[in-house]
Amino acid sequence: MRKMNFSAGPSVMPVEVLEELQKNLVDYHGKGLSMIEASHRGGVFEEMYDECLADFRSILSIPDDYDVYFLGGGATLQFTMIPMNFLLKGSHADYLKTGSWANKAADDAEKIGNVNILFDGKDSNYTTLPDPKSVKPSEGSSYLYLCSNETIGGIEWQDFPTTGDVPLIADMSSDFLSRPVDVSKFAMIYGGVQKNLGPAGAVFVIMRHDLLDKRNPDLTAYMDYAKHAKNKGLYNTPPVFSIWAVSLVLKWIKANGGAEGMLKNAIEKSGYIYDVIDNSDFYRSPVDKSCRSRMNVVFRCPTEELEAKFVEESKKEGMIGLKGHRSVGGLRASLYNALPMEDAASLAAFMKEFERKNG
Repeated sequence: MRKMNFSAGPSVMPVEVLEELQKNLVDYHGKGLSMIEASHRGGVFEEMYDECLADFRSILSIPDDYDVYFLGGGATLQFTMIPMNFLLKGSHADYLKTGSWANKAADDAEKIGNVNILFDGKDSNYTTLPDPKSVKPSEGSSYLYLCSNETIGGIEWQDFPTTGDVPLIADMSSDFLSRPVDVSKFAMIYGGVQKNLGPAGAVFVIMRHDLLDKRNPDLTAYMDYAKHAKNKGLYNTPPVFSIWAVSLVLKWIKANGGAEGMLKNAIEKSGYIYDVIDNSDFYRSPVDKSCRSRMNVVFRCPTEELEAKFVEESKKEGMIGLKGHRSVGGLRASLYNALPMEDAASLAAFMKEFERKNG
């Protein structure tokens, strides 16, 4: 019996995708070898890869003047690559410090160049976001950077700032393809795939062509986005297994209503949990309702002892991953695309029963 997996990442995968990987792991569609043995220079890999990139473009209607590809190194490497490429000497970049991941990106950027903090949610303990309409890039900024969804703090941008001529760059690791996104508002979108798109090991990059015109030209090969764009992410050996899995997840998303279908499901799944919280004197959510995440629902019980008991008793019911991040404590339910609707409903029922017994 499969666990109900509420982990923040690596996270739940569609069973159909796991079964397809299993079926074709040893012999990929009768080709006589595994995909993970195949050369990334042509052949079965590049055929799969090109189809994967085409599905990426199709699901989000990505304009033709954007490159789409995958890199290794995790999203954390992008915290460094972005300022190395685009935070030029004599300029500065704007960052919105909205939680752990945006803050880490800003901290790394400050080691490379001048960073202007447009917003810092420290005073609210990173439980709210500014009105997107109020966010304006500073004069002379090289780019404006944000994290669309903070997995640890459970906050999510419901809409995005309009930045005019200043490039908008977003880390969408944990809510990408959970909803439609107007890619044209961004100069760059990137994220680790291990939340909504596949197993850990790869990062997707969507980048508008003209952003490369403003990059630092004096970088080593791997750190230069232009090198990767020219080779559609195949400058060096790519993370083949992760990309193969992503290609299958994308087909699963297309078959289940695309980004619009994922949004419908995300609203319903998170609604189960938030309804319990909002109709309870036992549970509380620290997050401003205007920016609650549909991917990562964070909540508290009256005491830490009860939270520990909640985690242990939920495990007995086949639920895993409900302990909050070690940096903030509490409880967290990650409701990524592949989490079955019935698992969210089961968690809501468990929460009600736990409150009945312990409230």
